[in-house]
Amino acid sequence: MKKLIYLLLTLVLIVPSVATAKTHLEKAREKAYKTKLNEYKKGKWEALGSKPIDLCLLEHYDKLGKLGSNGHEVEGIATKVQSKNVGKQMATNNAVINYGQEAGSTLQGRVIADISANGVDPTGEFENFFAAYERLVEKEIRGEMEPSFTIIRNNGDGTYEVRTYFIVEENNAQKARLRALEEAMKNSEIAAEHANKISDFVRQGFDD
Repeated sequence: MKKLIYLLLTLVLIVPSVATAKTHLEKAREKAYKTKLNEYKKGKWEALGSKPIDLCLLEHYDKLGKLGSNGHEVEGIATKVQSKNVGKQMATNNAVINYGQEAGSTLQGRVIADISANGVDPTGEFENFFAAYERLVEKEIRGEMEPSFTIIRNNGDGTYEVRTYFIVEENNAQKARLRALEEAMKNSEIAAEHANKISDFVRQGFDD
């Protein structure tokens, strides 16, 4: 009986705090949505497609909200393009490159900090490994990037600037990064020597 009472009291204390945290998160998302929408309108951006920009952005934030920490936004940009469709493709390629660079630099920072602390010089062959890993991540992540929406604005000189946004689910992205890591390690003996530690870093994703 005492255990049941203790459990009920614990629930009474926990539920309000969870509800409060949820309310704060929802308010933060609403503020982020309004800020971004205002930024787009001031910048004279329009959605590419049949949906209005406010609906595109609302659905984008809704999807990110449902995914929580499992959702990762990736942005791609193309400037000074004459064709909207070509611009969208260039922005997509830019988004892929951005993700690969982010993954590569994040891994590099962690590996260098960890291995340097152990008295190992993380230069030379490691630099080649990081470059290979970055390229392979770009290749692997492309299929895991879910298109969310694309915006466009006229530069006033016959060209357009295009921004396209994707949502990557972290559980799928982690598998893509690990596939890239496995391939990159095939040609790097020094990286293979630290395989377990590097794999742990890759699994961490972009978390601090």
